[in-house]
Amino acid sequence: MRVHVIHAHPVESSLNRALFHTVVAALTEAGHAVDALSLYDAGFDAVLSRAERLNYHDVPDNVTPLVRPYVERLLAAEALVFVHPVWNYGYPAILKGYFDRIFLPGVSFTLDGGGDRGRVVSNLHRIRKVAFVTTYGGSRWRTMIMGDPPRRLARRWAWVTFGTRLPPKFMALYDVNNCTPERLGGFVDRVRRTMRQF
Repeated sequence: MRVHVIHAHPVESSLNRALFHTVVAALTEAGHAVDALSLYDAGFDAVLSRAERLNYHDVPDNVTPLVRPYVERLLAAEALVFVHPVWNYGYPAILKGYFDRIFLPGVSFTLDGGGDRGRVVSNLHRIRKVAFVTTYGGSRWRTMIMGDPPRRLARRWAWVTFGTRLPPKFMALYDVNNCTPERLGGFVDRVRRTMRQF
């Protein structure tokens, strides 16, 4: 499969960057064609401009030259893996901006019937599998009290958006700042095994 791996963390020495490299290596070892994208390394601009918002529904003109390379990589993928930390119970701004600017009408979805009452239909028919690999500073308990928005988005929004048969895999390491080396190593091993069987 052609797997597009999208990473969102600015620090090259971070655990999250190590998880990104683990995902890419395990997928490659399993024989997948990997298209790895580090949003920070690519200098991705997360800000949806005024012009982009005004032209958001103007298919196909909403795919501007600035976003076209990212759109083409998304549309070429057969599977997606997102590797990111959870900050303030949400996605890093650069990843949220990626979704806002790249997941456009005519790209990731169409509105069947048009207008506000139109039914959203996924356009990403090539995508067969999706996974999220993420780290949380907060404990599982504290995150549950907050509703764990990233897990809910991955298991609900992403499932509908990608239209896969099964919901996305969601691998999370909670309370990362207080992890023992054994727990940390166990999570990395779990990610590696899961990606090798992806």
